[in-house]
Amino acid sequence: MTAPILEATGVVKQYGKFMALGGVDLRVMPGTVHSVIGPNGAGKTTLFHMLTGTRNVTSGRIVFDGHDVTGETDYQRVQRGIARSFQVTSLFPSLPVRENLRLAALGTQPRRAMNCWRRPVGELACTDTVERVLERLELTRVADAVAGALSHGQQRRLEVGMALAARPRAIFLDEPTSGMGVDDLGAMKRLIRGLAEDHTVVLIEHNMDIVMDISDTITVMQQGKVLMEGPPDSVRGDPRVRAAYLGNMITGGQR
Repeated sequence: MTAPILEATGVVKQYGKFMALGGVDLRVMPGTVHSVIGPNGAGKTTLFHMLTGTRNVTSGRIVFDGHDVTGETDYQRVQRGIARSFQVTSLFPSLPVRENLRLAALGTQPRRAMNCWRRPVGELACTDTVERVLERLELTRVADAVAGALSHGQQRRLEVGMALAARPRAIFLDEPTSGMGVDDLGAMKRLIRGLAEDHTVVLIEHNMDIVMDISDTITVMQQGKVLMEGPPDSVRGDPRVRAAYLGNMITGGQR
């Protein structure tokens, strides 16, 4: 049986008297899209902070690719193969798309990334990685445009691409379709589903149509705990999920 690439056991995060996470268990299998859903305040983003090392856990254990990373920093986890995008687009808006991806590709090697005294040629150009990611993002035609001039949907895809350029084993995407128009959703949906061919994807997403279409496993959170977990069909039909969060959204009603 295949071992999980990521396993969290009894993860607790407490801010003073407030219990943001109350003992979360999570097992993510390699090569899958694993979505985390739940109402606002359920603890989804806090869980992402714990898994990616952006914040320290109060208690519990996190194992990635066979290594206990509970006490490791975010940049140490990046070097182990974890990459992440955030709810708010975080790019270098004055730099070309290609340069955003080049810097991201060097991000796992900070000394090389910050070497501003050498021209970005040879290994520093990361040409193969950049061109491959551009094609995957469907952004080749705007590769030399500054990132700040892209549409919102293109910027969200570029941010995913920056995570991808770091050549991670697992990519954490926090609401990648946030603020997107209908015309951009198809490209993002294809991008995320295609990532699972070479990576593991852990996804927070409020668009239930996308979640149900592309996820292999869905974890439903409520009030800092896991309510249930299973494949899309099981989540769609679970009365606890309907009562806690989804209502008629999951049966084809309005979002």
